[in-house]
Amino acid sequence: MTYVYPVVSRRAGGVSVGINLNPNNACNWRCIYCQVPNLTRGGAPSIDLALLEIELRTMLRELLHGEFMSLRVPEDSRRIEDIAFSGNGEPTSSRDFLPAIDVVTRLMDEFNLLGRIKLRLITNGSLIGKPAVRQGIVRLSQANGEVWFKLDAGTRKRIALVNGADIEPASVIRRLNDCSSICATWGQTCCFALDGFAPSEMEIASWLDVLGKVKESLEGVHLYGLARHSMQAEAPRLACLPQAWLEKLADRVRQLGLSVRISP
Repeated sequence: MTYVYPVVSRRAGGVSVGINLNPNNACNWRCIYCQVPNLTRGGAPSIDLALLEIELRTMLRELLHGEFMSLRVPEDSRRIEDIAFSGNGEPTSSRDFLPAIDVVTRLMDEFNLLGRIKLRLITNGSLIGKPAVRQGIVRLSQANGEVWFKLDAGTRKRIALVNGADIEPASVIRRLNDCSSICATWGQTCCFALDGFAPSEMEIASWLDVLGKVKESLEGVHLYGLARHSMQAEAPRLACLPQAWLEKLADRVRQLGLSVRISP
């Protein structure tokens, strides 16, 4: 399929139906842990909305009434947990983001999934200021949706290193608060060792400072590790961190009054 793919998601806790609006492997950021091969800078191409509808209807029929679950999914995960706009780049960079949400919500209604599963947007949040993106997030919220908003670092230098984006933390804070004002929003942070070292105490403290300034807005924080190998040039420099390290970081987040979910 071009736009639709199923994943047994450790973070969602079951089957996640992915919507890929970036089949050209283009993104406006370049995260060093990204698993997308041949990642390029740019935005999404025009989307064939009719094909998206055909593919999603086919996938939902197979998941709900076919043999996919019994043949390909572990028994304890045989349920659809969400439909997620994610894929191979920043989904909100698509000019068809808003109409694509309309296609998905219409099919969720057709298959009696509205209100029963989550509709999620996994985003770097960089385009939240665009009216069409905001309108799409409003519709996401109306469909029992939530946003998973990337927050990997708390300093401009670290954001540039990890995400390949020149952004001040104050801008991230504004966008997070803006997003959470229109839809339930979780922060999501990829945790890893770089060149053999975990993030420094200064980097952690800066990240916690950002969280402290948005804690009244967020539903909580996802901490997750490197489940899949990076396909970027920095891949040899990256390594997984122990679960105990993630647990200690989670305790510090909880001290801010935030919920935490951990996926090592």
